[in-house]
Amino acid sequence: MTMAFAVDEINRNKELLPGLTLGYRLYDNCGELVVGFSGGFSLVSGQEEQFVSQDNCVGTPPVLGIVGDSYSTFSIAMSVVLGLYRMPVVSYFSTCSCLSNRKLFPSFFRTIPNDDFQVRALIQILKHFRWTWTGLLVTADDYGVGVARAFQHELAESGSGCLAYLEVLPWDNDPPELQRIVDIMRTSTARVVMVFAHESHMLHLMEEVMKQNVTGLQWIASEAWTAATVLHTSRFMYYLGGTLGIAIRRGEILGLRDFLSQIRPDEHDKSEYSLVNQFWEHIFHCRFAPPAGWLEAGGETCTGREDLASVETDFLDVSNLRPEYNIYKAVYALAHALHDLLHCVPGRGPFRGHSCVTLQGLEPWQLLHYLQKVNFTTSFGDQVSFDDSGDAVQIYDVINWQWLPDGQTKVQHVGEVKESAFKGEELTLDDNKIIWSFGSKKPPQSVCSESCPPGSRMARKKRQPECCFDCILCSEDSMECSSCPEDFWSSPQRDRCVPKITEFLSYHDPLGICLTSFSLLGTLICAVVLGIFIYHRGTPIVRANNSQLSFLLLISLKLCFLCSLLFIGHPRLWTCQMRHVAFGISFVLCVSCILVKTMVVLAVFSASKPGGGASLKWFGAMKQRGTILALTCIQAIVCTAWIVSASPSPHKNIEYHKDKIVYECVVGSTVSFAVLLGYIAILAILSFLLAFMVRNLPDNFNEAKMITFSMLIFCAVWVAFVPAYINSPGKYADAVEVFAILASSFGLLVALFGPKCYIILLRPERNTKKAIMGRAAEKLHKHC
Repeated sequence: MTMAFAVDEINRNKELLPGLTLGYRLYDNCGELVVGFSGGFSLVSGQEEQFVSQDNCVGTPPVLGIVGDSYSTFSIAMSVVLGLYRMPVVSYFSTCSCLSNRKLFPSFFRTIPNDDFQVRALIQILKHFRWTWTGLLVTADDYGVGVARAFQHELAESGSGCLAYLEVLPWDNDPPELQRIVDIMRTSTARVVMVFAHESHMLHLMEEVMKQNVTGLQWIASEAWTAATVLHTSRFMYYLGGTLGIAIRRGEILGLRDFLSQIRPDEHDKSEYSLVNQFWEHIFHCRFAPPAGWLEAGGETCTGREDLASVETDFLDVSNLRPEYNIYKAVYALAHALHDLLHCVPGRGPFRGHSCVTLQGLEPWQLLHYLQKVNFTTSFGDQVSFDDSGDAVQIYDVINWQWLPDGQTKVQHVGEVKESAFKGEELTLDDNKIIWSFGSKKPPQSVCSESCPPGSRMARKKRQPECCFDCILCSEDSMECSSCPEDFWSSPQRDRCVPKITEFLSYHDPLGICLTSFSLLGTLICAVVLGIFIYHRGTPIVRANNSQLSFLLLISLKLCFLCSLLFIGHPRLWTCQMRHVAFGISFVLCVSCILVKTMVVLAVFSASKPGGGASLKWFGAMKQRGTILALTCIQAIVCTAWIVSASPSPHKNIEYHKDKIVYECVVGSTVSFAVLLGYIAILAILSFLLAFMVRNLPDNFNEAKMITFSMLIFCAVWVAFVPAYINSPGKYADAVEVFAILASSFGLLVALFGPKCYIILLRPERNTKKAIMGRAAEKLHKHC
């Protein structure tokens, strides 16, 4: 009747298939494969009875698609044959994953999730409640066999539990076999039982469960019987109360109840084969064609004018539409596909030559193309589309059967499972809404063996699943104990996991405090020296040493001292990136100043020789600053490329010590780090060589000697740094680098500015042109 309503609603819709009227034909498979198969085959073979409409349409109606079947086995048989004709088949209840095989079933679609998703959804529920020991019952058909295979595979792959038993329910009522299966359930230690079966199989199974009085089980229902109201009786709910199940997504179909309430028996067909007539006779306990003796026994004759509202029936209850909602979506999917086909724009069609098709020449395979691409939203707000395998959007409701004190059964919606493109199956459950068997608020436990207590290890039982084990005390040299998480370590008693000690060069430990103090001291001394030079900037010794370069050199030394602070403290992404950038640029700026000072001194004394005056034009004030800027920019480019390509980053190292976590910065690219240090080394060596060449300058001018000595200290420190850095683990590697920065910075500061400050502050009588330059004072002053 939901299908009839959907067709009627589409015919009344002025926007969907305007000017076109859909019809339908209903078949009852009677629970038999041959009946359902014959009905589907007669539809496509043209064996349908002649059809006469009010619009004088005469002939066999064209069949554009089939909605059904419900059983997976029936759908498989029918789709194999109908697939040869490319006849669209849209099932509302067949879940076998095998039907997703497009090579075998090219024209099969469905509006219900497949069994693979159903299995993964149920495993998510098992994980949620930590049920690792379960029983599984399946039916002896394609549905059951496919589920059993998929469940065993997914359970083994996820490692979330074991099967206590796997039994196949007989297709027909087989009391001895059912007795054997229920006996296994009763004696098993598994308290959770999952059943993938149809409603009829559950009725037979529950009769045997009642006979053996097997209670205390937590039932997990598949979508095939989770909505079976025939099981919601007090005699069954005593055993099934608290059942959890996944159900077809519930939907709302506006206007369906009014449509159902207006149904009346067929005035022209009073035969016993009419579905509506059969229903009518069942509801009102009457007969359209009373058999002999019916009236004498007090029976009534059906008139067809009885009022449905006067009887209590679930037929008019549309509050829990699940398979019906799938049927509704299936009919609309076919209608939307036909609508898209008829609105094809000539020249843009999907067929040969970009052509379209007409309704009169329509073939089923042409509709199949549009059905694959259909995409619409129902009035309830659900999106309907099919993937490449013909499967619809994967989503299930999670429901709980609650047996209320008044004897009524309530089907409570407690969550949902849906498929996410990024996270796989997403389970959402409201545990507070769940009522377990016998009214308990806590979920039952179902494990083969309890978790081993601290200080013990698991020992697998022979010929038992991996979930079954004994607990044995850990020995001193045990190799099979449970591993602690990455950030934890075993206690001395080996009975619990304790957090590991964290280690990094901290501001609070003695080494960090010492290095920080020297860094700040160096910064302070640089500031004092800079103040002295600024105050005495007019004196000969400051002017003779290129005051502007001296100021810039002091500022760069101050940056060198400060950059060492980035190596102290908990490594963060920004500190890991900035520490080497600041270090590299600061030291290149510093060494560049020294290199330019050396070149200026060399040029000045070259100019004092005959024919050497031309060399000074290359070392004016602007060219000096430009050279320093160019040399520093090269290092800045190296640092930028380093951060962009393989940025330094914080790293949690657990390999140095088993009981410690060492936080450190990994350089990201060893090549970039080597280029940074190599560039500094090239500038330093060049400065040293040039200063060494002019170390024996005339008279008392010893600037070149100071530069030579300072570069000798600088190179010695960094040559010693490389092996020390490589062989220092953890925080000591940072300490070695900080020490190298401070030692080289102090060496440059003392060697270059110590003698000058001594003369300025303590020997002012030597702060004269004559004392500094001797006989060459006037000439040097002129060039400076």
